[in-house]
Amino acid sequence: MTPLAVFTDLDGTLLDHDTYSWTAAAPALERLKAAHIPVILASSKTAAEIVPIRAAIGFEQCPAIVENGAGLVAANDAAAQDTTDYHRLLSALGQISPRLRAFYSGFSDWGVAGIMEKTGLDQSAAIGAATRQFSEPGLWSGTDDDLALFLAELAELGVSGRRGGRFLTLSFGATKADQMRHLLAELAVQTSIALGDAPNDMEMLNAADIAVVIHNPHGARLPRLAGESDTNTIRTTLAGPAGWNAAIDTILDDYIPGKEA
Repeated sequence: MTPLAVFTDLDGTLLDHDTYSWTAAAPALERLKAAHIPVILASSKTAAEIVPIRAAIGFEQCPAIVENGAGLVAANDAAAQDTTDYHRLLSALGQISPRLRAFYSGFSDWGVAGIMEKTGLDQSAAIGAATRQFSEPGLWSGTDDDLALFLAELAELGVSGRRGGRFLTLSFGATKADQMRHLLAELAVQTSIALGDAPNDMEMLNAADIAVVIHNPHGARLPRLAGESDTNTIRTTLAGPAGWNAAIDTILDDYIPGKEA
């Protein structure tokens, strides 16, 4: 049985919002590695994007949750190539009323150059972001009323929409929290820790034993979690990986015997 497991969002959480660097979290990552505590990346990023990050931080032996929970990458596995679900999703999107479809532009509409422009990613990173298997992020330009109609039409086709820090992402409905529950049972974890900074992290944060809300200077403060208290929730004052590092240090000081205060 694993005493602790860490589930973490990437952009704005483990990775700096502007530089995409995780360097400020390196000390806490080393403590987790030394204690053999799994770190499971859970992000809107694709498998092609997450696998290199997982290797860089030294947790290849852990599974990863990709595309906002729409898929999984197994431990020590390279990015899979099956795009069946993605093409099925694009087919559903093509069945939406043309008036409503015109308000939504996604990664498949933009191509690599458009993804670079919209996200600020370099070409290599944008190619990874375009290598999708399970979901389609995009931007909505219509009204809230039309968005409700758009989502209702998609729901009839089995597709759901979820807002993240930047995009409205379409998928067949699995979430980060769904995948976290599956992995917790598989790993037989005693205490789960989840870290995130955006609305699409709320379900995962609510499902964890210890929730860490990373300060997001670029977005609104996340609302109070279900059952939030001082004992099961940390809200950081530092943003991104610096806040991540501070929160994990605080938790490990409580859970790893022999650590001096």
